[in-house]
Amino acid sequence: MVQLSRICLRKYGNFIDNLRFYVRGGTGGMGLPRLGGQGGNGGDVWVVAAKNITLRKIKEKYPLKRFIAGSGANSSVHSLKGAKGKDQDIFAPVGITVTTDDDKIIGELNREGDRILLAKGGYGGSFTSEFHPGKGQAKHIRLDLKLIADLGMVGFPNAGKSSLLTVMSNATPQIANYAFTTVKPEIGKLMYKDYKQISVADLPGLIEGAHLNKGMGHKFLKHVERTKQLLFVVDVSGFQLATKTPLRSAFETVQLLTKELELYKEELVSKAALLVVNKMDLPDAEEKLAQLREQLQNPQEFCDLLPDDMIPEKYMTFKHVVPVSAATGFGIDHLKNCIRESIDEEVTMTTKAIHQDRLKQLRKLSQ
Repeated sequence: MVQLSRICLRKYGNFIDNLRFYVRGGTGGMGLPRLGGQGGNGGDVWVVAAKNITLRKIKEKYPLKRFIAGSGANSSVHSLKGAKGKDQDIFAPVGITVTTDDDKIIGELNREGDRILLAKGGYGGSFTSEFHPGKGQAKHIRLDLKLIADLGMVGFPNAGKSSLLTVMSNATPQIANYAFTTVKPEIGKLMYKDYKQISVADLPGLIEGAHLNKGMGHKFLKHVERTKQLLFVVDVSGFQLATKTPLRSAFETVQLLTKELELYKEELVSKAALLVVNKMDLPDAEEKLAQLREQLQNPQEFCDLLPDDMIPEKYMTFKHVVPVSAATGFGIDHLKNCIRESIDEEVTMTTKAIHQDRLKQLRKLSQ
């Protein structure tokens, strides 16, 4: 187990989802007292959302992790108004939350081209400052990446999430018959005949206590926040992390996953969700699936199987319960259709809500 943990850490080390660095705005230029000239303002430091960039690329390109904007030009006889210093742009991936060291959120990069000011340059020397320039702002900043996807796959290790993503999409995650195969997020694209694409994120498997940051807890859970919907994936036979841990049935697995999401951030359990029951090629799968369906109809009656502190406050309601076998391909096409239907429904509802809100605003303006 120790060796496995080292492997996981080493491989996860190839993926960076947070980065801390120093930024400083440029110093302003000197003013020219005898002619009343004003120095140029120092340059600003910005973070800009861009394509084909990762936090690892930023770290490798700027190993010192220091970003300093250019100084403003001094006022001179030839140019009484000094030129502004050169801005420093830091290109970062979409999905970034920018925070200070004390976790205060400065802003988010949700679309390509979004810009956030990190450090403002100092003012140029002028009459009001006795022609002395000001220093630029200086601070440490954190970039925290939360993946943006239509669906986030939620499951305990070895539920078959990676295999499922492979047969559904163009992703090629690492697959093996041991827990914690996925040690970094993978995003696959589901392709449809009408060229519609739906993104699905396969995230590192949870373990009990993930909300307390056990296992890869917070590295996984924070990525769930930006997915539109959740795709629960459970093994029809249940889950057991190790020989010394209890065997959880598929129903218990669903409730434990719900509890972990709820304890990390309560709003997560209000997201639309689908349940995939995987490994239907195993013996007695149909019987276990029927039992799971019955338990999901009345979860309150069956939660006495779990300790009180593992029972969720709110039970998940699934839009679809889809039995599949990633190994044989059984149910995959039906699953893709259910995903498409669920995503389309949400898009329709969101569009309708936006139109209604705009209509209300127009009515207010016309009154």
